[in-house]
Amino acid sequence: MGKSKFQTIVSVPNYLWETGYGRNNLFMGSCFTENVGKKMAELNHSVDINPFGIFYNPMSVALGLEILMNKKVFSKNDLIRHGDLWHSFAHHGRFSALDENETLRNINDRIGLSSEYLKTVDFLFITFGTAWIYRYKTSGEVVSNCHKIPAREFHRERLSVNDIVEKYTKLLKDLWKINPNLKILFTVSPIRHWKDGAIENQRSKATLLLAVEQLVQLFANDKCAYFPSYEIVMDELRDYRFYAEDMLHISDVAVNHIWEIFEENLIDAESRKWAKDVQKIRSAVNHKPFNKSSEEYYKFLCKTLKMCTDLESNSSDINLKLEKDYINVQLKEIRPE
Repeated sequence: MGKSKFQTIVSVPNYLWETGYGRNNLFMGSCFTENVGKKMAELNHSVDINPFGIFYNPMSVALGLEILMNKKVFSKNDLIRHGDLWHSFAHHGRFSALDENETLRNINDRIGLSSEYLKTVDFLFITFGTAWIYRYKTSGEVVSNCHKIPAREFHRERLSVNDIVEKYTKLLKDLWKINPNLKILFTVSPIRHWKDGAIENQRSKATLLLAVEQLVQLFANDKCAYFPSYEIVMDELRDYRFYAEDMLHISDVAVNHIWEIFEENLIDAESRKWAKDVQKIRSAVNHKPFNKSSEEYYKFLCKTLKMCTDLESNSSDINLKLEKDYINVQLKEIRPE
């Protein structure tokens, strides 16, 4: 009699390419994108995560990429004032401010940096969260964030598969014109949009999945591919113990599980090896000693600094400047020159 199985395992595609140290990665989309992007950032990979803030729908992601490609400079005409703050419908509330010039500075500074980064990006990771969009009735524009403006001022509609495929067929071709070697990985967020309702959330996710399928088939695996994060949560982690308290977002355990599959399949073996050393260094830097002035801690810092130097000498693609700067500050506090 065979061994009992208590889990259905999702088959991950055989990807034709891998990222890792020495390659630039841009993450755009829902909060799931931030979860995976943050994992790479913590291991000192080169990443840019959501330069506009979190995006949920495909049209907002597309708008963000178009803004970066064109290096658009926002002006007062692109802002709206609600309450005491100046907002952009294309940005998360973290860019908003009391002063319009501060809002514009926050927005344009980040666009400038991310526009230049886009030209050098090796991998673009896009996560769709929902097919539902909101249009501002006054202008007809699709908004990425409603900024708590009353719902009556927006029109809500669900994108079709064709809407998404048509938009991204052109968008991806435009991206490859400015960055021919760019690889694009689509994912669909496993986080449910419960405000849409259980039935509408499923229809929304189905729309996204079908659209991504068409795009991947259209451009073939050497250009873009799909990572089954949605399916992994729905099948491998089919239990509420893998969810946060709201029963909608996934837990840290679930994020770690998806990350392990992502890392195994999409990050090259050498980078995975170096990442273990980076993790040891990051853990050492975050260590809080009982006595920061002790000789023991001084030797610990010296050992960690040597680990940084050795790792950088073995791999020129790993940058540990922040860690070394922190260690040197701590060493000078213990033994001022």
